[in-house]
Amino acid sequence: MRSSLLLIALAGIRGLAAESDSSVHSSVATVHHATSSAHTASATGRSGVASSTAHSTSAVLSSSSAVSTTAAATTTATFSGSGNGTGSALPTASGNATASGSYEPFPSPSSEPAIPGVYPATDPKSPPPVASPFVVPDFAPAWAAAHKKAAALVAQMTLEQKVNVTTGVGWEGGRCVGNTPAIEELGYPSICLEDSPIGVRDADFVTAFPAGINAATTWSRSLIRARGLAMGQEHVGKGVHVALGPMMNLGRDAQGGRNWEGFGADPYLAGEAAYETILGMQQAGVQACAKHYILNEQENQRTLETSDTDDRTIHELYALPFLRSVMAGVASVMCSYNAANGTYACENDRTLNQILKEEYGFQGYVMSDWSATHSTVPSANNGLDMTMPGDITFNSGTSYFGANLTAAVEAGEVPEGRVDDMAERIIAAWYLLGQDTGYPETNFNAFNPLDEATNEHVDVQDDHDVLVREIGGASIVLLKNTDGALPLNKPRTLAVIGSDARPGMTGPDEFSDLGGVDGILAMGWGSGTANLTYLISPYEALQARARKDRTSFFWSFDDFNLLNAQVIANKKDAAIVFIQSDSGEGYITVDGNAGDRKNMTAWHNGDELVQAVASINPNTIVVVHSVGPLIIEPWVENPNVTAILWAGVSGPETGNAVTDVLYGAVNPSGHLPYTIAKSPSDYPAQIVEGNTFLTVDYTEGLFIDYRHFDQADIEPRFEFGFGLSFTNFSYSGLKISKVTGGEDLDSKEEAAWAAGEPSPLDDGRSAALWLHRPFINVSFKVTNTGDVKGTEIPQLYLHHEASANEPPSILKGFSDVSLSPGASKTVKLQLNRFDLSVWDVVGQSWVRPSAESTWGLSIGASSRDFRLNGTISI
Repeated sequence: MRSSLLLIALAGIRGLAAESDSSVHSSVATVHHATSSAHTASATGRSGVASSTAHSTSAVLSSSSAVSTTAAATTTATFSGSGNGTGSALPTASGNATASGSYEPFPSPSSEPAIPGVYPATDPKSPPPVASPFVVPDFAPAWAAAHKKAAALVAQMTLEQKVNVTTGVGWEGGRCVGNTPAIEELGYPSICLEDSPIGVRDADFVTAFPAGINAATTWSRSLIRARGLAMGQEHVGKGVHVALGPMMNLGRDAQGGRNWEGFGADPYLAGEAAYETILGMQQAGVQACAKHYILNEQENQRTLETSDTDDRTIHELYALPFLRSVMAGVASVMCSYNAANGTYACENDRTLNQILKEEYGFQGYVMSDWSATHSTVPSANNGLDMTMPGDITFNSGTSYFGANLTAAVEAGEVPEGRVDDMAERIIAAWYLLGQDTGYPETNFNAFNPLDEATNEHVDVQDDHDVLVREIGGASIVLLKNTDGALPLNKPRTLAVIGSDARPGMTGPDEFSDLGGVDGILAMGWGSGTANLTYLISPYEALQARARKDRTSFFWSFDDFNLLNAQVIANKKDAAIVFIQSDSGEGYITVDGNAGDRKNMTAWHNGDELVQAVASINPNTIVVVHSVGPLIIEPWVENPNVTAILWAGVSGPETGNAVTDVLYGAVNPSGHLPYTIAKSPSDYPAQIVEGNTFLTVDYTEGLFIDYRHFDQADIEPRFEFGFGLSFTNFSYSGLKISKVTGGEDLDSKEEAAWAAGEPSPLDDGRSAALWLHRPFINVSFKVTNTGDVKGTEIPQLYLHHEASANEPPSILKGFSDVSLSPGASKTVKLQLNRFDLSVWDVVGQSWVRPSAESTWGLSIGASSRDFRLNGTISI
């Protein structure tokens, strides 16, 4: 279904326009739209806020205005509210209520047949195979059927019952971290919502999977999909309806506490990883939840800060993974703690209604992060569908929804049609995943696992340890390997140095929510963790291998006893030093790190430990377990440091995974999902400190991570996408061609795009099929020129013309290619119009930078190692 959308002028969008400067706003208030009888009769936009600014009917947008970020960047609002639930910085009109007080629901998804051969009608439990990354699944028919069922059920409900669907029962009010009340008379169950992005939190007999950052480091769609499926299966087995993940914030600041939960510092990589994870999770039958929407990039003062940036940066960077999540059919989205451009994310009409639900066509529901709801009327009218855990603060016994939402409806402040929409969205997701038939009952107790009456100790691990070990090995990045130091080949003597190599003193789960470090670092800390049913340390795995090889094995675990480390390492064939760096969620402080890392050096004397060992042993190998990049300048160029493995935080099989790579059972194929700098000051963003309400200005705009390093011509230590192998690969035979067939489909939109003009402002336009279907074929050959089997990660980078004001290089494709020695394979990638587009802040659509634009294209092994170059001219 395509329906034209009359947007309110940008000057009236709360959070994007500073009300004190109307002369500036007029330059960005023009919104191109296509008129239709369905919308021209109303003087209000879908938000219900009457627009006093005339809408332009101009169909032509100059190329300069199409790519200018200046106008949008100047429209920053101030935040004056105290977060007391009164809806600070709100206009007087109520969200989606029209001037007459009625509610116009968002359009239902189309039930029309999908485009044959390109966008097959798809059920979430039967997604397209990973081998078809360029076939975009069309979930519209499945959503339409689910909404039809949900609407029928909602029609039978009283107002109080509908409100109950939207309101959690309160902290510790059920077995899960989030629970909604059952409506037993209608057969609707209590919904269980449970962390985390790496497995079932607060439960026994579960798998703690490698972190999101490790999944991204594999650059393997198949492994990421398999991880999502396995996590989904375990959530289903425990009776969890909604798995609170994946997390897809971008790690704008390299020291951000929760970066390890996400998929790295590039929106394309994060978007593809989120897409595959969600397809896998929902194939298992659990509802996935894309989080944290939006601009939630630091832990410090996360509930008392506004993250401010321009419309183009939001669309091209921070919202992009959420768009891909919507295209994967994600059931729910979690709005974040922070404010976005002056308005809290969970009552933000611009981000929730206008972008997520209208522009992206999201058909599921928006839930709050825990206690991130700040109001009743603004939250409900501006797009929040479910409040979690239900109470205003934990165990407060009060709620912004519940009785307060009922009263707001009765007072005419929230249209009952909006509550119908809220309940329908939530219930539609339940139907979409088939949870209405034969779904397991919740069989664990997140708050009291020792209660035998409520914890049935169901073992859901299956053989997922095999997958965990495989991902662990595939996510290890070989950063340095001098003179073939690795793989090891039955050394006579071997020393293992550092506390990161050993098991914890009192077991893997000795700290609540992993809020502490004792021994091997397997994950960060906070709500994004899962219980470790077991944990194999490098010490255990390496000693087993040493015994097999008859290697004399020595160790020293005291990070601060440098003399002892030197004694142990002296005259050994190899000395392996294990170092680490941890971070997590801000409600826990570890070693002075309140969530975000306070610096970028190794923990526990790590740098000094490496240097001490390297001063005595000429074959020092360093293994880094870290939540993100470290500054390793004190020792990276030391000639006695012969090899460096970057192992991330890979979960319970960490020891085995590292040993597999050290001895060559696995040829490392991981590539960095972020940049490792030479100095912290080389990064474009830093944690904003302070203990009052903060303003975090994203002044770097589009230029984060490698985009900034390229633009500023800063030499990194190891660039984004970098990774070595025990073999070598060559590239050849680049071919670029236009995809043929289907030229008559969506010809109006495609013609507008070709002319560099904005497309009609239809609902769901950013996820439109014409924009995302294959457009350009790119093929090339990769050959393994070495002596051992290996996997290469070829990467495609796009280069816009300078007038587009884009970063010099932008990742737009990748693959993983496993090859035996001497073997070759033709790699086929595709680009769509979306890949070639920029966000037009005036036309509010994705446009070609200009009708005459061309694009450079590079294929290579990292963001700075280009092997093949070409040009796209259309």
